[in-house]
Amino acid sequence: MPTVLLIRHGDNDYAKKQRLAGRLPGIHLNEKGRAQAEELARVLRKVPLKAVYSSPLERAVETAQPIAEVHGLKVIKRAGLIETDQGMWEGKSVKSLRRSKEWKSVHLRPSRFHHPGGESMLHQQMRQVEEIEAICALHKAKDVIACVGHGDPIKLVIAHFIGLPLDHFQRLMLDTASVSTLLMKGEWGTMLLNLNWTAKGFGAKKF
Repeated sequence: MPTVLLIRHGDNDYAKKQRLAGRLPGIHLNEKGRAQAEELARVLRKVPLKAVYSSPLERAVETAQPIAEVHGLKVIKRAGLIETDQGMWEGKSVKSLRRSKEWKSVHLRPSRFHHPGGESMLHQQMRQVEEIEAICALHKAKDVIACVGHGDPIKLVIAHFIGLPLDHFQRLMLDTASVSTLLMKGEWGTMLLNLNWTAKGFGAKKF
């Protein structure tokens, strides 16, 4: 099975202002996010990517596009990589949500948490893992591929493949425009090669 670069999208005004974007349409990279995407494409230029997949949301596609272009590839949108369905939380600020009784649950007992009017963390993890496995099945073992998506979904994927309990997935940290790499070894398990690498540090990584 291939090596998978899990890339969180670049910065945007919702992330900057600590508001939950969820699946709201029309949320684009801001100036910092566009610069992050271009720099990430530059440092990944020599990585032998075979394909670039992306969540269909604008901020993810805009992060994936420069990476695909430097490799002469097209961005392949995958609905399964889409952000969490945050239901009634979409568009709300973290500051306001911290006052709700559910906020503590999503951080301390996420395996039992269901976004009001949206998706449970458990369902989200299963959906994302199945999507990554489906994408990997399209590739050879020596391939290197990129999947551009969102913070919590990527952390949930990593948690699953390294055997970290879902209730501990929030202990992982992902910056915008960061890269985390999984070496998928099928029945032999999965290795986490790096976590939360940004363009500044990624140039030292060899494939």
